[in-house]
Amino acid sequence: MSEQFSTEISDRICTHMNEDHASAVVLYARAFGNQPQATEAQMLAIDANGMDLTAKVNDETVPVRVNFDRTLKDAEDAHHTLIEMVKQARKVAK
Repeated sequence: MSEQFSTEISDRICTHMNEDHASAVVLYARAFGNQPQATEAQMLAIDANGMDLTAKVNDETVPVRVNFDRTLKDAEDAHHTLIEMVKQARKVAK
């Protein structure tokens, strides 16, 4: 894990996303993780290049890797990127 994304930072982001933005995590799995049938998802880790999720698909839990379109600089960059990604995913879902 890069220095910008220590285990502590990754854990903090994941906890926040899973507790406060669970529907966004499902959208990431559906739109960017090639799991359009996902009904639940959980963010396990985030780093400068992407995020690791698990998704529930047809009652089976599957690992999902979502790569970012560029290398992120820090936690603030991750915050802005995750917001933009959920906006994109919502447009596709409509």
